[in-house]
Amino acid sequence: MPPKEPTRRRVPGPARPARPRPAAASGSGGPRAPRPAPRPAGRSTPRPPARRPRTIRLGNPRPRLRLISLGLTLVMLVFVVRLLQVQAVDADAYAAKADKYRFQEYTLSAERGEITDRNGIALAASVDAYDITADPQLFTPEESKTADAPERAAALLAPILGKQPAELAKKLRTPKSRYTLLARKQTPQVWNQIKDLKKLYAQKSQPSAGGNGVNLLGGVLSEPSTKRVYPNGELAAGILGYVNAEGRGAGGLESMLDPQLAGKDGKIRFTQSGGRQVPTAGSRGTPAVPGAGIELTIDRDIQWAAQQAITEQVRKSKADRGYVVVQDTRTGEVLAMANAPGFDPNDLSAANAAAMGNAALQDAYEPGSTSKVMSMAAVLEEGKAAPDTHVTVPNRLHRGDRLFKDDIDHPTWYLTLNGVLAKSSNIGTILATGRLGATQAESNEVLHSYLRRFGIGSPTGLGYPGETPGILAKPKDWSTSQQYTIPFGQGLSVNAMQAASVYSTVANGGVRIAPTLVRGTKGPDGRFTPAPRPEESRVVSEKTARTLATMMESVVDDEEGTGTRAAIPGYRVAGKTGTANRVDPELGRYKGYTASFAGFAPADQPRVTVYCAIQNPTKGSYFGGQICGPIYKKVMEFALKTLHIAPTGSDPARLPVVFDPTP
Repeated sequence: MPPKEPTRRRVPGPARPARPRPAAASGSGGPRAPRPAPRPAGRSTPRPPARRPRTIRLGNPRPRLRLISLGLTLVMLVFVVRLLQVQAVDADAYAAKADKYRFQEYTLSAERGEITDRNGIALAASVDAYDITADPQLFTPEESKTADAPERAAALLAPILGKQPAELAKKLRTPKSRYTLLARKQTPQVWNQIKDLKKLYAQKSQPSAGGNGVNLLGGVLSEPSTKRVYPNGELAAGILGYVNAEGRGAGGLESMLDPQLAGKDGKIRFTQSGGRQVPTAGSRGTPAVPGAGIELTIDRDIQWAAQQAITEQVRKSKADRGYVVVQDTRTGEVLAMANAPGFDPNDLSAANAAAMGNAALQDAYEPGSTSKVMSMAAVLEEGKAAPDTHVTVPNRLHRGDRLFKDDIDHPTWYLTLNGVLAKSSNIGTILATGRLGATQAESNEVLHSYLRRFGIGSPTGLGYPGETPGILAKPKDWSTSQQYTIPFGQGLSVNAMQAASVYSTVANGGVRIAPTLVRGTKGPDGRFTPAPRPEESRVVSEKTARTLATMMESVVDDEEGTGTRAAIPGYRVAGKTGTANRVDPELGRYKGYTASFAGFAPADQPRVTVYCAIQNPTKGSYFGGQICGPIYKKVMEFALKTLHIAPTGSDPARLPVVFDPTP
């Protein structure tokens, strides 16, 4: 066995100092830390005493958690209280306030009914238009990013809308408003011009074009509307009237029939944001109900002929004005009612205020000799004379406090009653009507009753706004001169429609039919409703009416008559001239004349009445037969052809005009 190696025993010696550890390398390429010096042999280094870890003691967290919880609870309580206030206590108020800014409500204008003539031709119609509006808030400096946006926008819009820039700028500066109306009833062409401007300024507002991103005209909007137009301009303007800026009737039939024509406006309510409708939010409202259409008795072509004729003669005579009325004798329907001068209801700014009414119904004037037909009707109906009754007519006649004469000086005339009418003798008419009673007072009472039956002193029945009933005093109030002047048409007053109605009454066999302008209405459903039948009343017997019609033929057909210029070749014509002293409404006394002519045709089978009057002719003749006779002829010829009324082919009776006084 090999010998065991002797065991070495470690002899305790002094402790060796701890070997210092090499420092960590700062990097792969950095210098190495210096190696520690070698410990001396046999010595040990004492270790430092170990340190105990430091313990941090936390406070109790519960108070802090309670404080945070309390704060959160208070905050939530505030939210809950506010929520209850908004959704329960003040819910209605806040909902209304929200609706005010969230919803917009506009009126939907009802389309105004059309007015047509008897053949369905439009005389007044409504076309598409736009109300130009704006949102003033979009023109504030904050929204437009421009201090003078209202003024700049107004300068652009004024020439297009025909407004003053200052007026538009004031509207665009309306404080705390989201809506203002700039102009009503503008044509589609106007709105297209504004849209083109908006598009141009939208392009200029782009940052790429150097703009600030805000369209100067972005706040200009439009609302669909309608505009009243009159396709024939001045034609029948006196009858039709006109509408105001709000589209409501303000004159003539537009005013008289406004409840039927206007319809019923609707409403629309929609959600908006920034002044724009939100398409996806929908809308609700009540649709507008269009107005009823009105069909008139007027014939557009006859109206045109009447208006052309009277306008030309008023111009030639340099008269104040004139009117022509054409009436269907069998129905009372007014076929034409023309005034001169007239006006264009499409452009009221250029109209003369004095010409904007319907003078044929609104002027009251003394008719003169055309009124003698009523006096003769009374004499014939009462059986006091016949067409061949002799009437001796001196050059002058003293009655009451006056000396009466005819329109010309003449030797003593030996006329029949027919001749008195044919030659339009004032003196002969006074003598004839003096037979109506045993005394002049009784004669006055009888004559007054017939004048009233013919409609004098009463409304015509048309119901037209501003119509005058004329003036006819009671017999007891007639002055000394009136009781002799009224028989030949001075001292009482009428309007042109009343005068025409007198002749239509005679033409209709003595039955007066109240004149009418409306044939019926057409509802939104297209159903036509005829107008009520006009009132009828018998004034004189059929025999008296036929006799009187025959006497009136002598005025036109006999060479002694005053109305020969009204003769129409091939037709029998009954007529009567009139030349009256005219009361000047400004001076309140007689100045100038009223020239007139009235009649019907064919005389033996009457169909059409024409009445013409011209006020204060100052150039040329002022006699009714001279200046109104040709108008009667022109209008009557046109009406007969238009209505396809053929001549009767019979010969006139040719009653005697004068008599031989020798035994």
